[in-house]
Amino acid sequence: MPRKLAIAAMIAAMPLLGGCVRTVASVVTAPVRVASRAADLATTSQSEADENRGRELRRREERVGQLERRYEDKAEDCDRGDDDACREAIAIRREIDEILPTLPVEPERD
Repeated sequence: MPRKLAIAAMIAAMPLLGGCVRTVASVVTAPVRVASRAADLATTSQSEADENRGRELRRREERVGQLERRYEDKAEDCDRGDDDACREAIAIRREIDEILPTLPVEPERD
């Protein structure tokens, strides 16, 4: 009789053990999933890298455009004799000269 009772207890416990097996499987595979997710976050796809480069390039081009407009205004003021404007124009021109080499050269059109 005790053997039948043990078998009945095992059969009754089987649904509970199924949850344990899933839990054990989840715990065992968790480090692999975490490492895989970390690798995905750490790496950048080629398209993401291209998009990031494009954004950075547009940002620098916009900055040069802003600086060139300010430079023109300060250069005009400098031509009128404003010494402060001359110094500012020189500083702006230096910043433009630092950014320009990082921008691609547009191909000449025929």
